[in-house]
Amino acid sequence: MLKFLADRFTAIKTKIISWQLKSGDKKEQSYGKKFIFKPARRSFSIGESPIFYAGAFLIFAVIVGLFSSGSAGKLSAENLTADLGSKYISQDLFAESVKNFIRESPEMVLVQSNSAVAITPPMTVNAQILGDLLGNSEVNGQERKEAIEYIVGEGDTFSSIAEKFSISVDTILWANNLTKGSIVKQDQRLIILPVSGALYMVQKGDTLSDIAETYKGKTEEIVAFNGMSNEGDIFIGDLLIIPNGKMPAKAVQPVLAPLADSYFMVPCEGKITQTLHTYNAVDIGNSCGKPIIATAGGIIQRTGLIAIGGKRITILHPNGVVTYYGHLSSILVQPGQTVSAGDIIGYIGKTGNATGCHLHFEVRGAKNFLSKYPLGAYLTWQNK
Repeated sequence: MLKFLADRFTAIKTKIISWQLKSGDKKEQSYGKKFIFKPARRSFSIGESPIFYAGAFLIFAVIVGLFSSGSAGKLSAENLTADLGSKYISQDLFAESVKNFIRESPEMVLVQSNSAVAITPPMTVNAQILGDLLGNSEVNGQERKEAIEYIVGEGDTFSSIAEKFSISVDTILWANNLTKGSIVKQDQRLIILPVSGALYMVQKGDTLSDIAETYKGKTEEIVAFNGMSNEGDIFIGDLLIIPNGKMPAKAVQPVLAPLADSYFMVPCEGKITQTLHTYNAVDIGNSCGKPIIATAGGIIQRTGLIAIGGKRITILHPNGVVTYYGHLSSILVQPGQTVSAGDIIGYIGKTGNATGCHLHFEVRGAKNFLSKYPLGAYLTWQNK
């Protein structure tokens, strides 16, 4: 189609030049005489009119522009890669259970050494900034209903930390996969729930009533506390807080079978400002307004604004793994929408409780493929 239009444009251009030359010849003839030559008014057929050619040229330009902009909302999977990796990021990112997932608290990977350049969900706090979180458990004037990350201070014990946040010691142990024999260390990072209870990540086949029964919670309390519209408002990868819940007996971990290697894109360009931390996340810092893409194809599950995480998106991929994109400045997709790898889904921001423009990127249900990159590494999209 574009070749045909280009050929047509060349023919139009040739005719316009030919018409101009003919007109010029007549003018030159008139200048050799002692009177002004006024050629008779000439009528043009549609195929010869210069106005027709000019209009055709404008139409050609508009069509070319439309063809060029058609792919503006998508970045090709073949042209995206991290500058520190191979052509593609290829590894056993997604893994599926040989049997059904066992309903138990998710294992949260915490970083003990690196410092947080950008505050991310869950919000990182230490003993010096607890004032706003104590008593009424509020963040920025709103009741806190999300987990935060606490950096253990000198002299802290599980009991003293539990007292500071008005929760039970068991709640801290359960959320961090610790036992009563565990020892708390200074600078250790702990997940702190807003209330006493349990934390659970929704797996395939779960229902809210089953989760409530397993954790000795109440369905209506789970719905209300997690801001759900109803009992059916549940998606794989959701992190649910179960008020006053109790952890079941520790189950045997399911055996994971790696899938075939798959290709995944880096979600945005920028510098790693925080390596692997709570909720299996990595932070990528860049200017606000830079595009964020779907790292793989899937269905949009949740979008919208939450207190700490800001504007966020979750995508369910075909094998049950969920990716989470937080602190966005704007969102371009809607729940239920199907996206392909490379589709632009939003833009980097600093909404929610964040310091500086960055993307908080989580992988729920599998290894975070960005965890292999060190602090300060720069990820970029490059052509093949």
